[in-house]
Amino acid sequence: MPKAIRISRVGGPEVMEYVDVEVGAPGPGEVHVRHAACGLNYIDVYFRNGAYQQALPAGLGMEASGTVVAVGEGVTHLQPGDRIAYAAQPPGAYAEERVMPAKQVVKLPAAIDFDTGAAMMLQGMTVQYLFNRTYPLRGGETILFHAAAGGVGLIACQWARAMGVTMIGTVGSDEKAELAKAHGCAHVINYNKENFVERVKEITGGAGVPVVYDSIGKDTFIPSLDCLAPLGMLVSFGAASGPVPPFGLQELASRGSLYVTRPSLFTHIAKREALEEIAADLFRMVESGKVKIPVNQRYALKDVAQAHRDLEARKTTGSTILLP
Repeated sequence: MPKAIRISRVGGPEVMEYVDVEVGAPGPGEVHVRHAACGLNYIDVYFRNGAYQQALPAGLGMEASGTVVAVGEGVTHLQPGDRIAYAAQPPGAYAEERVMPAKQVVKLPAAIDFDTGAAMMLQGMTVQYLFNRTYPLRGGETILFHAAAGGVGLIACQWARAMGVTMIGTVGSDEKAELAKAHGCAHVINYNKENFVERVKEITGGAGVPVVYDSIGKDTFIPSLDCLAPLGMLVSFGAASGPVPPFGLQELASRGSLYVTRPSLFTHIAKREALEEIAADLFRMVESGKVKIPVNQRYALKDVAQAHRDLEARKTTGSTILLP
């Protein structure tokens, strides 16, 4: 029988179990896929520890690549043998095989290998919607992006450079600073050595930036507001350090009529047309060579607990995949 990761309770990495699962035939609108690789993302930690709730027992994992085994009634955009990739709800990508909604699955171009496909869908489509939909960049801006050496961050470094955007990135070590620079980040701030608010003001001549992209949450939220120019926008798209605590709206007014938004990839790709558009743009960037997907860690699927420990300890850089 195929293997998969399941949880019956929330908690630390130890709650994940490597078990046999039965994968039935796909129903109407569904597809049966065999995974070649599965992506690891911080959202998986949120589901595992209970920060994001789901009915238990449950699977984990939001993205993978692989091959179509069978399609259910009404599925016309896929057929058995197609190479595919996805980032989708509900969780369950940590598996050798699964049945899932076909509308969330796209064909993977022949030029993109399975490891890259599994590593890039959630993170790459996140950068696409952040830069093109949430706060649309036109080129010429100077922006602040936290966790610049992470999976999303290294893609953002390259994408910003390709768009003609000057990216200021924050990282937690000198090694991560070099990595971000190597991927196109124009200015890198080690927040363990420097005050990133002061450095952003210095880099921008005191003006601040029009937008901050922040996946850290609690530890960076208020300082990020202090980096914004009047009428600027803080895009809070994650909470690696914990959820943002309650704050008064006067915090925004007193700093210059600021905006704050909390977007989600899954809202942006809920409609099939939008998913196709966002995925196609990501594929174009990768196929052109403007964005390379750094797969810096690989773990066997059965070793997922160690992968989660390393992710939470911020020991990983770039993208991480699990191999069934």
